[in-house]
Formats: sequence, C-alpha cells, structure tokens
Amino acid sequence: MEDFFLKIQFLVTKESVRISEHGYDEIVADGLTVDEILDGVSNAEIVEYYPEFPKGKCILLFQRDSKNQPVHALWGIPKGHNSPAVLITAYRPDPTRWDDNYKKRIK
Repeated sequence: MEDFFLKIQFLVTKESVRISEHGYDEIVADGLTVDEILDGVSNAEIVEYYPEFPKGKCILLFQRDSKNQPVHALWGIPKGHNSPAVLITAYRPDPTRWDDNYKKRIK
C-alpha cells in the first residue's frame, strides 16, 4: 500500500497524470481546482487502498485544499501499466459519512 502511494506521488511530481472526465466534473462541482488536488498529493494521507480494483489498483487519499479544507482524492494506475497516475475523482467528504478526521467511514 505504501509503495503504491509513493508511486502515485512520484508520477504526480513527474507530471505523468491523467484526469478522468468524472474527476473533472467532481472537482468543479465541489469548487476545487486541479492544481489544488495535484499540490495536495505531496502531503496526503492514505485513507483506503483497493488493490483488487478491476481497472487497476486505486488508493483513496485525504488531503487539504488551498483553504485547508478536507478533500478526498481517488488515484489509480491502469491495470497492466506503470503510468500515468489517474485522478479518478476528488471531492469534499461528507461529514455525516466520515469520522472527524475524514479517514474512517462511519458505519
């Protein structure tokens, strides 16, 4: 899990990034910018890891936007490839569905 996270961070720093159409839609819908999401990866924390996702491994990260507000970003790498890092979606987490730190789901 940690290795995959480091790989995502590396690819972002090397600008080997693709953003899904859904990702763009969600970023705009929540008043975020692509730059905020990309900049936040360097200080992100792992929330959940999905090693068996059918299209390739994915990782949900917790980060902060430019106003220090919480953001979740789901990143992946296409199955069978080493790059690019794909931003699948990014959004402001719903506080009714997450703990106070936005790192554990409320059941």
